Amino acid sequence: MTLVRWTPWQELENMNRQLSHLLNDSPFGSTSESGQWAPMVDIRETDDALLVQAELPGIDKKDVHLEVKDGVLTLSGERRYEKDVKEENVHRVERAYGSFSRSFSLPSNVDANKVNATMKDGVLEVRLPKRESAKPKAIAIH
Repeated sequence: MTLVRWTPWQELENMNRQLSHLLNDSPFGSTSESGQWAPMVDIRETDDALLVQAELPGIDKKDVHLEVKDGVLTLSGERRYEKDVKEENVHRVERAYGSFSRSFSLPSNVDANKVNATMKDGVLEVRLPKRESAKPKAIAIH
């Protein structure tokens, strides 16, 4: 028998995931009745930047829009349903389709003029560099 360390944050995250699954009936992202959905997003911080990664499988980068305005990063776009599929052959549709939008408030130490984004293998990565004044600096001791 292996002992596993209990962490309340992991348990809270698991409960949140289960509740979202029950309420949205979608294990990946969330979907509303209006046909909008929200892609799953990871946000990480390094010494010199914030990194936002969004799962957007099956979406072309020309269908994704990014905007930084008034300290808010907005990611939006649309995943279109493949209409050439013969309806009589469809057994299950679990992927979310339609428009999506996610907005994130940015800290004041982000340099909005130097934001860049790349998309590879269905993952959008947005790099939000920190201002020089916000980066940690080593101080020599004399």
